[in-house]
Amino acid sequence: MDRLQIETKFVAGDAGAIEALAWPFATADRVGDMIQKGAFAGVQLPMPMLFGHDQGEPIGVWDHAEERADGFYVKGRLLVGAVKRADEVHALIKAGAVRGISIGFTGATGQRRQPRGRNITDLKLMEVSLVTIPCHPGARVTSAKDAVGALRLTAALQRATAQLSAR
Repeated sequence: MDRLQIETKFVAGDAGAIEALAWPFATADRVGDMIQKGAFAGVQLPMPMLFGHDQGEPIGVWDHAEERADGFYVKGRLLVGAVKRADEVHALIKAGAVRGISIGFTGATGQRRQPRGRNITDLKLMEVSLVTIPCHPGARVTSAKDAVGALRLTAALQRATAQLSAR
């Protein structure tokens, strides 16, 4: 009898794991602001994850942030199962209704840009929010994972393997 082995490997994020491009470098937002690489150097983590900059309803936490050549990226987790609003926002992200990211900051320094906006070289990042329409059109959720989806995939692969093995 021939045997068929199927090996599966994947990384399942915790429920509510999320990654995002919080600010693309080298392009202006809707009000003309450009933030330069290096401006996010003093980021303090963990940082609150809000929905729509509502400070009264945190929905998660950002625990990783890094500047790359093309922009400022964040990783964190929605508090799915623990915060009702996080469950709602998670469902909206999965449905594609919420795809944007917006940053809240103070203490911006830099030069004025013509005809409008600023060229920001330093800032104090206060929070990163999930939003429906971001100020910077390129700021977006890049990945949203949940353990339930990974478990469904695992179960489907196990069923397929069992069916192939039975033949």
